[in-house]
Amino acid sequence: MTCIFIDADACPVKEETLRVADRHKVKVFVVSNGGIRPNPHPLVETVVVDAGPDVADMWIADRCGPGDVVVTGDIPLAAKCLEANARVIQHNGELFTKGNIGNRLATRDLMADLRAADPFRQGGGKPFSKADRSRFLDVLERELRFALRETGGGAT
Repeated sequence: MTCIFIDADACPVKEETLRVADRHKVKVFVVSNGGIRPNPHPLVETVVVDAGPDVADMWIADRCGPGDVVVTGDIPLAAKCLEANARVIQHNGELFTKGNIGNRLATRDLMADLRAADPFRQGGGKPFSKADRSRFLDVLERELRFALRETGGGAT
């Protein structure tokens, strides 16, 4: 059965994900360390894990698999989910794939090293835009349809 897992801490596209899931009648797990208001929708399960580094990530990685879709901006989590053969989408609509995850991990590690070596090089990413939100919705719709076909379930 296809499910969507949302790495909910700092996720700007929770509501968009829930709208797409509702249209396809797909269960959604909203996973966080807390501070997320539970959603009363019957397809949504809010999961609050213990505090600690990567506890929410481990919960998702341990449960996702083929036919599932994971929404995260966390590159190491994306790598674990891809190993489990889940589809992984970043908040801006970019796909994490087995073909690009190695480069994404290497770039992440390089940037962490550069920031550690130069405390003035902290910078931030570009701001989240309406175009990012729109691209996310398009990619989520497409990837969810592929996932539903893989599992043979749900509306497509």
